[in-house]
Amino acid sequence: MTANKERIAQHIELLGQFTATPGQGVTRLTYSKEDLHARNYIKEKMIEYGLQVSEDGFGNIFGKLEGTLKDAPSVIVGSHFDSVPHGGAYDGTAGVVIGLEVAALFQELQVTPDYPLEVLAMVEEEGSRFGGGLMGSRGMMGVMTEEDFTTVADKDGILATDAMAAIGLDPSKEKIRRPETMKAFLELHIEQGPILEEKGIRIGVVEAIVGLVQLEVTVQGRAGHAGTTPMDRRSDALVSAAQLIAAFPQIAEETGHGTVITTGRLQVFPNGANVIPDEVVFSVDIRAGKDEYIQQALGQVNELVASHNGVEGIRTDVDQLMSIEPKELDPDIRGLFKDISEELAIPYCTMNSGAGHDAMVLSDFTACGMVFVPSKDGLSHCPEEWSDAEHLADGATILFEAVKRLALV
Repeated sequence: MTANKERIAQHIELLGQFTATPGQGVTRLTYSKEDLHARNYIKEKMIEYGLQVSEDGFGNIFGKLEGTLKDAPSVIVGSHFDSVPHGGAYDGTAGVVIGLEVAALFQELQVTPDYPLEVLAMVEEEGSRFGGGLMGSRGMMGVMTEEDFTTVADKDGILATDAMAAIGLDPSKEKIRRPETMKAFLELHIEQGPILEEKGIRIGVVEAIVGLVQLEVTVQGRAGHAGTTPMDRRSDALVSAAQLIAAFPQIAEETGHGTVITTGRLQVFPNGANVIPDEVVFSVDIRAGKDEYIQQALGQVNELVASHNGVEGIRTDVDQLMSIEPKELDPDIRGLFKDISEELAIPYCTMNSGAGHDAMVLSDFTACGMVFVPSKDGLSHCPEEWSDAEHLADGATILFEAVKRLALV
């Protein structure tokens, strides 16, 4: 049985309407009113497709189809449903929708699995509101502790627990998912790059996910009047931060092997047009396919930041928010995806993921597999992000067949 591309497209379109920036991409931050509208839609569809719905103490959503085997581990399909600011309608959301489609196909075929099927919609993968990223999966697996979570706050100082309560979620619910309750985790995602489209290939079977380190750098100087403070008497935090950021591309180039370094978030204080900045806080995202390259680049970034400490009244500090090693995905599931693609005559290739995904966290605890579908013009994290519903249906059919083989004895 093949997936229903019209149903998939409709889910994507309707979920895309839950945005804080209509007409300017999808902005759906964790625990916002847009989050609430999206989760209500997801839960309604889970119930419609015969799933039992629950939420954990992070607000991750689970829809479960019980199997015939008592206390058996679940085959899980899903992704995240938060977005970056002014992002697209497909990143993460497509994977949740494909989970719903798999459940719909089980319902239409009136198939009861032996191992339970679960559809999982996770929070705060992007880190757009609370920083760090992968919060739903890291928290669920205990990588982020309960104590850590109680102190997590957004840029406005709103605690995650208070933001949860504001939309009716209960942070006191059970948070930890025991690994023995998971048989496998399968995630479909848009590629977010140009390779599949350029090659004219409809499916990418992901071999491995790059590792990443995320830092927050604070540069402190001294505020002063923009007109009356001579240039040789300044401790300008923004000038120092700009010098650091401008040097990162060279570090990435010298490290080589596909290493990338990005600064995507920068806050300037007091942020006045006629005031010398006295503090700048910015993000540093380092990624590579092997941990040795990440560590090499990280060492050089730390050394560079430290070299500005004490120069012309500048003070610097580095806080490491997250570190995840590169992850190879389960070879048996990769083989299963390839076999099914060949049986269905759907062209595929193997590839690595340059982006981080919840699967990289869950792969430490259960067998994980990922499938990519093409992204138009390789674009993602922008309003122009788009993937063909036919390609999404191909991916959904492959995941459905994989779930059947994993969940049926």
